[in-house]
Amino acid sequence: MPDISPLDFFRAKLEAYISPVGVEAMQKQAPGRFLLVDVRIGPVPTRIPGSVRIPQPEIISRMGELPKDKLLILYCWETWCSLATKAAVPILEAGYQVKELFGGIAAWEAMNMPTEKGEGG
Repeated sequence: MPDISPLDFFRAKLEAYISPVGVEAMQKQAPGRFLLVDVRIGPVPTRIPGSVRIPQPEIISRMGELPKDKLLILYCWETWCSLATKAAVPILEAGYQVKELFGGIAAWEAMNMPTEKGEGG
């Protein structure tokens, strides 16, 4: 793995992540230009309204369900969860635009953003 400078790392991090507040702003300014994708595995008690669910292990086989003309915002459980990061790699390699929701559903809920009942919840 090549060495990258701290400056390059933080620039890349800014490009790769979007906060719940950033998603909320996009929902108001450009609601049809992105899709939220829930990549969590197992039962999910809540989800972000309007998101689609494709568990991370199914991403490659179900990639055809994702629109290439929209920004995909992936989310998983929490900051320590790497499912969204793992899902982002093959999606980016296939030429899609991707960002990860920083903090996952936990950050979304901590900010009292709207949720709905999930699968198995």
